[in-house]
Amino acid sequence: MARALELAERGLFTATPNPRVGCVLVREGTTVGEGWHARAGEPHAELHALRQARDRARGATAYVSLEPCSHHGRTPPCADALLEAGVQRVVAAMQDPNPLVAGAGMARLRAAGVEAQSGLLADAAYELNIGFVSRMQRARPWVRVKTAASLDGRTALANGTSQWITGAPARLDGHRWRARSCAVMTGIGTLLHDDSRLNVRDVETSRQPLRIVVDRHLELPLTARILEGGGVLVFTAAQQPEKVRELAARGAEVLTMGDPHGKVDLVAAMRELGRREMNEILVESGNRLNGALLRAGVVDELILYFALQLLGDRARGMYDLGELTTLDERLDLELREVRSIGTDLHLRARVRPRG
Repeated sequence: MARALELAERGLFTATPNPRVGCVLVREGTTVGEGWHARAGEPHAELHALRQARDRARGATAYVSLEPCSHHGRTPPCADALLEAGVQRVVAAMQDPNPLVAGAGMARLRAAGVEAQSGLLADAAYELNIGFVSRMQRARPWVRVKTAASLDGRTALANGTSQWITGAPARLDGHRWRARSCAVMTGIGTLLHDDSRLNVRDVETSRQPLRIVVDRHLELPLTARILEGGGVLVFTAAQQPEKVRELAARGAEVLTMGDPHGKVDLVAAMRELGRREMNEILVESGNRLNGALLRAGVVDELILYFALQLLGDRARGMYDLGELTTLDERLDLELREVRSIGTDLHLRARVRPRG
C-alpha cells in the first residue's frame, strides 16, 4: 500500500479534478503490475496496473490507495475491470468519498466473491486527497493560505517592499504548493502592488493552476501580467458591464458575488469553486484578504515561511483579523509540520473550527 501511495503522488500536479490514485497488483508475493492516474479522462490506476500484469492479474491481490470506482464517469468502472481480470482480493486504503461510489465499489467486489477490505494506511491516503474529500463532503475546496514573513510576523515593510523576505529554497517550495493546487488566489491590493503572474515556475508541470483575483471594485488593469495567457477568474462585488466585457476580451471570466455589505461573498465564492470541481486552493495575498478568509471560516490550513529576521511593528502584518476583545475570539491552530528550508523555517498548521 505504501508503494500504491507513492505511485499516486505522481499525479500530484495533474490528476485534478480527479483524486490521486495508485495501484499495485501482487501475486504470490511478487509485484506483477503497477499504475497511477495521471489526468482526468485517461485510464485510472487500476487499468494501468492490469494492462501491465496481463494474465498474471488472475488470482492477484490489488492494493489501491482509493476504493475502486463503481460508476461510469469519464471512464468505465474500475471495479468491473478488476472482476473481469480475475483479481482475487482487493485492499483499499480508504473509501471513496464520492457519493456515486462511497462503498459501492467494494460492495460490488464482495458480491462477486472477491475479498475486499479497506483502512490500510487510510490517514496517508486521506492527506494525499484532502482537497477531493473536502469537495465531495463539504461541496467546497480545501483552502490553504501561504505567507512568507519575518520572525516577528511581518510580510512587508510599511511601504510595501517585500522582495525577498525568504530565500530561494522557500520560494521554490511555495511553487510546489502552487503546482499541486487547482487554483491560486490573490487580492487586488497585492496584485496592484506586485503585478504578479501567479503561475508555476521552476517546478516541472504540464498544468498551470487557474488564477483567481478577489477584486471588490473591479480595479484589475487590462495591462496586468496575470491576464497573459488567459486562465483567470475574477470575483467582484461591482456592477461594471463594460469592464467585464473588456476583461473577457483579455480571456478573464468575471463573476459578481457581492454580499449585503458590498464586499465579495467569500463563502459563496468557495461554493462556486467547489461546483467547478476545484479540490485545492492556494491563497497568496496580503493581510486583508488573508484576514477576510479567516473571518469567513473558509481557511483550512496555513502554509508559513519564517525568515530569521525582524522587521518591526510598523511593517505589515500577516492577517487582518480586526481587534479581538476576548481570547475566546482567537483562532486556534493545530501544528502539522515543522522543518527548515534553506535558512528559513517552514510551518504548516490546520485551523481548528471554532466550537
